[in-house]
Amino acid sequence: MQGSPLREVEDSIPLRVLVLALVILGIVATDIAAETGFSLWAVPLSIVGAIWAYYRRRDANVAVKFCIAIGMLVGLGAFFAQLLGELNDTRLGLAELLIQLQVLHSFDTPRRKDLGYSIVIGLILIGVAATLSQTFGFAPVLLLFLAIALPTLVLDYRSRLGLQELTVKKEKPHQQNSSSLNFKFLIINFLLIVGLGLAIFAVLPRFPGYQLRTFPVSSPIEVKGGFTGRSIINPGYVRQGNGNNQGSGRDGTGQGQNGQPGKVDDSFYYGFNSQMNQNLRGAMKPKVVMRVRSQAEGFWRVLAFDKYTGKGWEISRNEDVTTIKRPSWSYQMFLPPPVITGKTQEVIQTYTIVSDLPNLIPAMAYPKEIYFPTPLIAVDRENGLRAPVELAENLTYTVISSVPYRDRTLLGKAATNYPKNIQKHYLQVPPEIAEKVRQRTEEILADYNRERISRSKDIKTLDSAYEKALYLAQYLKQNYSTPTNPLELPYLDEKEDLVESFLFKNKGGYPDHFSTVLTVMLRSIGIPTRLVAGFAPGEFNPFTGMYVVRNTDAYAMTEVFFPKYGWFTFDPIPNHPLIPPSIEENQTFSVLRQFWNWVAGWLPTPVTGFLNNVFGTIFSWIARAIAWFLGLFAQGWLGILTGLILATTASFFSWLGWVQWRKWLNQRWLKKLPPMERLYQQMLQWTAQQGLGKHPSLTPLEYARVSHQHYTPATAQVIDEICQAYVSWRYGGHAPNWKHLRQRWQELKKGTKAR
Repeated sequence: MQGSPLREVEDSIPLRVLVLALVILGIVATDIAAETGFSLWAVPLSIVGAIWAYYRRRDANVAVKFCIAIGMLVGLGAFFAQLLGELNDTRLGLAELLIQLQVLHSFDTPRRKDLGYSIVIGLILIGVAATLSQTFGFAPVLLLFLAIALPTLVLDYRSRLGLQELTVKKEKPHQQNSSSLNFKFLIINFLLIVGLGLAIFAVLPRFPGYQLRTFPVSSPIEVKGGFTGRSIINPGYVRQGNGNNQGSGRDGTGQGQNGQPGKVDDSFYYGFNSQMNQNLRGAMKPKVVMRVRSQAEGFWRVLAFDKYTGKGWEISRNEDVTTIKRPSWSYQMFLPPPVITGKTQEVIQTYTIVSDLPNLIPAMAYPKEIYFPTPLIAVDRENGLRAPVELAENLTYTVISSVPYRDRTLLGKAATNYPKNIQKHYLQVPPEIAEKVRQRTEEILADYNRERISRSKDIKTLDSAYEKALYLAQYLKQNYSTPTNPLELPYLDEKEDLVESFLFKNKGGYPDHFSTVLTVMLRSIGIPTRLVAGFAPGEFNPFTGMYVVRNTDAYAMTEVFFPKYGWFTFDPIPNHPLIPPSIEENQTFSVLRQFWNWVAGWLPTPVTGFLNNVFGTIFSWIARAIAWFLGLFAQGWLGILTGLILATTASFFSWLGWVQWRKWLNQRWLKKLPPMERLYQQMLQWTAQQGLGKHPSLTPLEYARVSHQHYTPATAQVIDEICQAYVSWRYGGHAPNWKHLRQRWQELKKGTKAR
């Protein structure tokens, strides 16, 4: 074995260089997506290994093979040791193992098949990087990988055919010989693949994922000291004292106590604290704080306030929290289930923190499970989640929420006999303004019929808490305004009330003031409410499938309680949707919808409205049909059998349509060719159907000689004449008698069919 020469040695240096480039791109893509440093050692070693393998390609290299095998076993052992500490997410560990194996493999790649393994490894690494990537930084590497992969596949195919070394020429396509590289062909294919890929990516339905119950979570975080869950740690606040005073210090850069004038912190939202001082002025500087992958768009809820102070809010039961511990073998923690009877939908969200946040855990409404890296968390009385540490950069966790559907009909019929604990905490209004706010609220509701705001012909009566909340939120949007300058609104005096000043003096306020006013107005007429703070969904990135959330997306809105159905939000802030996005929004064709929204921004309103109705109806039918088809497989054996029959029938008709489509394209292509070229291509297609197609490495004249060995003399003679005429026309410039040849060809086909 040591002395026997290797067969099928790959001598092509361009092929080896391109394969090495693909592997390096896969490693670099993994580094970019995972923010690791594999490239620092893997890329130089891969280059050294590729050079070594080329110069030793004709040797048996038995000793090297043994060393590689030992190294692979060591890498496998290291992987299993690492796996024990990263059971929460094994993607990065698997990628590192694959990189280690590839580096070792690069030292022994004598054959084309060995290079093929490296190509596959590079492709797998690109796929792993795609699952880890959360930004557009991965896109340029992916395009570069595709650009290099195309000539690599061409060289690999030529190697399979046994053709000579490829040379690069710049002649026109019809002047190139068999050993030249057609850059025009590669560029056209690159653009075609990218365009087709983006089109498929846009129209591909997005069905709920996460079928496995192992979710992305950061590595375990140790918690030092006792954790009671009573303190809120916000990096934007100066914390004074200790114990229960933590987190209740300075509001932004303001003066100590809640309600005193001050300025907001330019990085951290002022409302993420046990107290919310709404007598602050200023604005934050936008920065990305987290990325969210969710099955549905939603409001990333952080915390809620129950007590109105006149100039802001506070959590009256801040010390009344429940701590929940997770088992040592799992990251899963179960939260207390809500007491609601309405229909709900499970929504899974994975959060990745980009910039430091308070120890308050964002989540969609009604979380029931959380996968978090700390040993325990706390839940307050307003259903807010608290961690024992600040949410630091790169922390990842997953939440499963049981989000209730918002059925307007059922909520409109909800009872008004509220439980005593709800009345005790969520109907509080300062007595100094209670009567004045109640009178103004009842005046607005009484004027409803006169103002004719309802768009329906039959004017509805505001006889339910839901309709009253909906109308008051819309009324505030339309009749009150926000200042254009963040410092334009004057500070509240010591004895001045925020709601009273908003309604009767300033006729408006800052965005969060609208939510405070709506909350107090509803309380004044006996509807339980609270103020909830969190993040808007953020900007959806259709290429990564993640919502990019900034600190400026944080705001507050009103939550209204409905017996048996729970808490539902209303957004009275101008330029915000009245009903925040939730599970009612269909995400099946989310990417296509995002693209359409961009296109619709350039079209006239009547055209946009018409197309919205047309495409909305079409995609609604498609989504319902897909949901109905998938639902068949959950209806027992009869449903499974029906689904399989429908799938088989659809596949058959799809195949039939595809065949006809290819025939039509082929006919169009043939019509565009010169007569002699068309006749030659028709002859090749016919012989391929007969079982003797022309091999790409054969010239037309060589193929004509081969045909005499497999066809009858008459058939071979016609094939020979067509090939001779084609070569004379293509390379000699002679005008053939193609009409005579076509006639002979038609007679030959008729004779073949008759037999």
